Amino acid sequence: MFYEEQYMRRCIQLAKLGAGNVAPNPMVGAVLVYENKIIGEGYHKKFGEAHAEVNCINSVNEKNKLLIEKSTIYVSLEPCAHHGKTPPCSDLIIEKKIKKAVIGCQDIYKEVAGKGIEKLRNAGVEVVTEVLEKECRDLNKRFFTFHQMKRPYIILKWAQSVNGKIGSEEERIFISNDYTNRIVHKWRSEEAAILVGTHTALKDDPSLTTRLWKGSNPVRIVIDKELKLPSSLKIFSDEASTVIYNCLKDSSKKNLRYIKLDNQNFFKEMLSSLYENYTQSVLVEGGSKTLQSFIGAGLWDEARIVSNQKMIIENGITAPEMKNFFLIKQERYLSDTIDYYEREENNPDSK
Repeated sequence: MFYEEQYMRRCIQLAKLGAGNVAPNPMVGAVLVYENKIIGEGYHKKFGEAHAEVNCINSVNEKNKLLIEKSTIYVSLEPCAHHGKTPPCSDLIIEKKIKKAVIGCQDIYKEVAGKGIEKLRNAGVEVVTEVLEKECRDLNKRFFTFHQMKRPYIILKWAQSVNGKIGSEEERIFISNDYTNRIVHKWRSEEAAILVGTHTALKDDPSLTTRLWKGSNPVRIVIDKELKLPSSLKIFSDEASTVIYNCLKDSSKKNLRYIKLDNQNFFKEMLSSLYENYTQSVLVEGGSKTLQSFIGAGLWDEARIVSNQKMIIENGITAPEMKNFFLIKQERYLSDTIDYYEREENNPDSK
């Protein structure tokens, strides 16, 4: 069991290299082991391209190819059993006559959902499941939330002063330090979309891009119910796609789309729209009102709060009030601390 967990941890490590590039597919890592020696490794690198199992098997050098059928393949997620953009990975394992497969967790996607495991067993492959299952599910919490809850995985983020203020009504105040700002841009590169409200877009004029980190820009989501925002704002640039959720019109051109929603069911319809457009995760960087709306509706999964331990803002805007949360970890970067939270409902170990 120790060796199985050791190799599964390597699968998870490899899978994380695909962060920000594989959605709406899950992140997956695979290793091929012969007599306690890794002879092949791979991970899903980009949506639409080869899966982890394919890259793993293809990585085996020529002198070790005869060992493939005598080896054990470790995969963090159940191998697929259907034809999508690529052929089924379970078929490849069977074709290569691999004798044993160790799987971290079962896939939840309806086209797989146990069918890959069943196919392998029916072909005579020895299958071991639920090795580091929790860690493998946590790896793809966005993917699982998307398919189970029929909505994106929602991460709330804000920066606040040591006295709990997120800004000033009079002027824009930069709270987090340069180091933490780069981390925030890394977070953006890992999510499908980033969301702000009308007030933040108008007052701060943010770009909402990953300019401080190498990675793909998320889709910019803006709540502008009454279409108050002028086209001169940075969110209307061609650097990234922008979706404006509003109550007045539907239209689209190039990288800009307007989607009209009913004001009475605005949040519910917005999340349904994001789900229908395969937006698997959203980083909410809005102001206090927008953030509090998500918290009040219970529509969040994770929160990341940056606190500047040296800054005090007098008569500022009060930070959102959290409820039903569980602290996962805390990090310190010079003047800033970052607290990571999950909703208690999402974390049974917190009860």
